[in-house]
Formats: sequence, structure tokens, C-alpha cells
Amino acid sequence: MSEAADRILSALKRTIAVEIDGMTALEESLGDEAIRVVECLSRTKGRLACAGVGKSGHVARKIAATLASTGTQAYFVHPAEASHGDLGMISTDDAVLALSKSGETKELSDLIAYCRRFSVPLIGMTMEADSALGRASDYLLLVPNAAEACGETRAPTTSTTLMMALGDALAVALIEKRGFTAEDFKRYHPGGSLGAALTSAKELMHSGDEMPLVETGTSVPDAVAELSRKGFGCMGIVSSQGALIGIITDGDLRRHLSADLPSKSVDEIMTKSPVTIAADVLAADVLRQMTSGSKKLTQIFVTDADNKPVGFIHMHDLLKIGVS
Repeated sequence: MSEAADRILSALKRTIAVEIDGMTALEESLGDEAIRVVECLSRTKGRLACAGVGKSGHVARKIAATLASTGTQAYFVHPAEASHGDLGMISTDDAVLALSKSGETKELSDLIAYCRRFSVPLIGMTMEADSALGRASDYLLLVPNAAEACGETRAPTTSTTLMMALGDALAVALIEKRGFTAEDFKRYHPGGSLGAALTSAKELMHSGDEMPLVETGTSVPDAVAELSRKGFGCMGIVSSQGALIGIITDGDLRRHLSADLPSKSVDEIMTKSPVTIAADVLAADVLRQMTSGSKKLTQIFVTDADNKPVGFIHMHDLLKIGVS
């Protein structure tokens, strides 16, 4: 092995070792406060809003996804979006889990104030107890102030690993406290959040004549008429062999609005190779795929192995069964 390779391997192993040390410290730090958090979440009537900015935001998304897939109704809310209307998503029956390494993230201030004003339980996850978040929290998950794996830049490495691990620990503790598995939950509570999340796309989708579809070469006026008739706000374009080759939304029509639009065909304005899912994908994963990319989707087609559309799911279909 060359000297350069030795240095690379050393950096890799050192990173893992530093994070293991942090995980050990996290394990040893857990106690009564973590128990109180689990008890709080287990008796929360509403949902858990997970919030964070930057790397903490990515971890908050993951924690929300893990909790949602294991029986706890959870969702991610971006603090900046919360300040511009999304606070309305949080009810007085909900709880909030806010993540911030420093506890001084300015974007969290409106969310913290909202929790205080409406007595929404606030769970803080931070490394600094004496911080704005730490002082405002009803429950404080204090993450050990362990060394970041990248000591020179102090880029979030160990800290995000510890937050993610703590989120996993909460999810598992809640599962065990409630004494059920995912399959048990779906069997006995098909209308609940986890039962809904375990619903497959096949069970949820619109199929047959309900699907908003037109063939390649269809004129825009004819496509608009079909789009209006189906009422989903989008239209799939299929080839002569029946494969899905594109999609047109209300937004596409607005962006291409011009005097010659009626003379065009759908092929000229459609978005090619749209995102699709398979029929056996679970509802929770459908939602994740629709919301995880840079471009949020409000609808998605279900296709078979030959990319032929067999169904269609709108965001409202997910919300209707309680997946959010």
C-alpha cells in the first residue's frame, strides 16, 4: 500500500473511531430526560413536527421518516417555511422536536415562540443546554459535545451522527413501549398512520379510465379538455405502445401560454421521462419520493415493468388516508 493510500485509510478509520467515541458518550448520557421524552411522545394525541436547518434539517427529515414508518405520526417542517405559513400545520395536540447543534439557530425563533404561545410541547435536541433552544425546551435531549470527526473544519460529522442515532433510539423505544410490530399495527389499526403508511400504491391508486392519459401527438386543446375532465391537474402522455413518455401539469400549461399554444401538440410542452413508482411501493415511500427531490410532486404515475401506466396517485390520496 502506498503512502497516499495509507493516509486515506488512516483518515477513514480515524473518522469512524471519533464517531464511535461520540456514540459511547451518547449512550452513557441517556437517562431520565430521555425517558420523559419517550413518555411525552407516547401520549401525544397529534403528530410530531421535526424541525431543523442545514445538516440538522436533514437529520430531522430522517427522524421524521423513521418515526412515521414505525407508528408515530411525524413530519418534517422547515423553520423558514414555518415562519411563512407552515406554523398552521402544527396544532395544540402536536409536539415539536427541534434540532440545532448550537441551539442558537435563528430560523427556529418563530417556531419556539409559537410553541410557547400555544403550549405546544417543545423537545430540544442540542449540544448546548444554556442556549436559546435549550432554555426554551420543555424536554431537553442534550447531545454530548463530542469532537467532530473533521477537527480542522469542525464540519458537522459526529454531531449529526449522534442526533440521528438518538432519533433511532426514540423510535425503537416507542415501538417497544407500545408493544407492537408494523404488521400488528396494520392488522388491527388499518386506519392509523402506520397502517396507512403500509398501504401499497396498488391499493391506493386510481386506475383504468380514472387515469388522466392522452396519446402522443394529441393537440393541446384536446389534452386540456381531458385534463379538465379528470380533474387531477396533470396529464400523462403515452406512446403508441402504451408506455409513459411524459407528463403535463397545469403549471406547464401556464409556462407555455402563448398565442400559438392551441396549435401545438402535447409532445412539444410535456416533461419527458417523469418520475414513476411501482405498484408494490408502500404509501409512506410514495410520499417520500414525491417530497424528497428538489422539485416537489403533487402527483405520480404507477407503472409496470414495461413503463406502462397502471395507476395514478395524487397527494390528496395520501392525505386522505392519513399519510403525511
